[in-house]
Amino acid sequence: MLPSIDEILSNFELLDDWEERYRYLIELGRMMPPLPAEARVDANKVLGCASQVWLETRLDRSEGEPRLLLRGDSDAHIVRGLIALLIALLSGRTARDILAIDPQATFRALGLAEHLTPQRSNGLRSMVERIKRDARTAVAPAS
Repeated sequence: MLPSIDEILSNFELLDDWEERYRYLIELGRMMPPLPAEARVDANKVLGCASQVWLETRLDRSEGEPRLLLRGDSDAHIVRGLIALLIALLSGRTARDILAIDPQATFRALGLAEHLTPQRSNGLRSMVERIKRDARTAVAPAS
């Protein structure tokens, strides 16, 4: 089970160097349950990532306003950790809350912006855009 985003932020602050932070990010990825084979389909594949990335979004409408439940996976350890970070930040929230959240602010607070390669930064941006698109779809009026 993943720690809360607040706990992740606190843990990042305790780590002195980026090698330790990368190890923690990889550990976060290892904490996620594996994505079932049936969820590794083209519809869940995130385009714009250098590595293989799958994000599955399920809607929970049991409490009225739709909540997005996210699962994901990647063939790259650090990217899997980034997915875990996004899941900790966004999964289980309402679609409207997700649209109001700026994940880039969290990434800046963690120092990720200046420590990720351009390819990983682009992939992370693609993952965020995909989740935001799913949230917009969830709040759009049915036609």
